[in-house]
Order: sequence, then C-alpha cells, then structure tokens
Amino acid sequence: MESLIQNFFNLEVYAAVFPYLLRGLWATVWLSALVIPLGAAAGLALALGLTQSRSRAVRWSIVAYIDFFRAFPPLVLLILIYFGGPFLGVELGKVSAVALAFVLNNASYFAEVFRAGLQGVAAGQMEAARSTGLDRRQALQFVVIPQAVKNVMPDLVGNSIEVVKLTSIASVVALPELLRAARDAQSLVYNPSPVVLAALMYLALLWPLTRWLARLENRRARRKAA
Repeated sequence: MESLIQNFFNLEVYAAVFPYLLRGLWATVWLSALVIPLGAAAGLALALGLTQSRSRAVRWSIVAYIDFFRAFPPLVLLILIYFGGPFLGVELGKVSAVALAFVLNNASYFAEVFRAGLQGVAAGQMEAARSTGLDRRQALQFVVIPQAVKNVMPDLVGNSIEVVKLTSIASVVALPELLRAARDAQSLVYNPSPVVLAALMYLALLWPLTRWLARLENRRARRKAA
C-alpha cells in the first residue's frame, strides 16, 4: 500500500507539479471553449442542410460527411492534418491544426444531435410560425431551432463533455494541454503521480457538467412521462 501511495498519490509530487498542471488545465479549458462552439455551429449548419435542403445531392453529401468523420479516428485525423499538411503545401500551427481536426470530427456528432432535435419538432410549428408572417429563415431561427436545442440539450452537454476529454489527443502535437503537462512532469520527477493528479483535475472540471447532464436527462424523462 505504501508503494502504491508513493507512486500514484504522492502528495509531495502533487504539490511540486500542481502549478505546472494548472497551466495545462487552463490550456484544456480555452481549447474546449474554442472548439465546442465551432463544432456545434458547424453541426447545426450540417443538420439544417440535411433536414431543410430539397437537393438529394446535398443531403447525401452531408450524410457521407457525417458517416466518414464519425468513423474516422480523431487522433489519426489530427496527425494527418498537422504532419501531413506540409507535404501538400499547407502548414498549420498547433492550435489551428487541433481546432480544424476537432471541428471536422465534432461537427459530425453535433450534426446528428441537432438533426434529431430538428426532426423532433412538430411540422405544425413551422406552419404556425409562417402563418404569423415570418419567412422560413425567421421561423427556423426563432421557433424551430430553439425548440430543437431544448429537446436535445442533454445530448449537447454530453457531447461537450466528450470533447473536453478528447482534448487530451492534442498532446501528440505538443500542445501544452493538461495531459501533455502531466506527462512532461512525470518525465521530470520519474513518478506517475502527475498523471493521476491530471485525472483528478479532469474529474474536478467535468463533475459539475456530469451532474448537470444527469439533471437534464431526468427532466427530459419526466417530460416524456407526463
């Protein structure tokens, strides 16, 4: 037991590396704050194209995009963008490469969530909105989309939590997010305690979101049962 504590729960190591890991945590937070809104916005645009476009070619193109990026490993995607881009004459910085890879990947998941939300809004809502004098764009913006977002809010929060955890793959391009900071600290102190501390910091960051997600899911379940 003492050996376990010394190697994984060493308080002296925790105290020594905490300031460094705190900077990594901040990098994780701002990276998540960047890619989640971008991915959600792209996903909403895809979902609108999928549900509102009259062109079969557009709809099938969006379906192909969603299926491809949901199946393609995000880690491989990031490696291809960052390390493969220069061979095509496109050299992106670390943040740009990570943001692009995350948006391409996460947009496909957000698109499926928004699609379910949009299709869950009764068709009569659009007709009722149009009858008040709103055009189609205004009806979508002020009536349909807000209802769709409300219906799938638990799924949006769940996706966002997964994105925060997924930011750990940014370490492969040496972006100093939390996991990268923990691994660097581990190599300096020759002790895996920094990785355990990083896991505890992820837990502290995401625990409030998971509790909020549980409340949202319970609320949705009560609405369905009513």
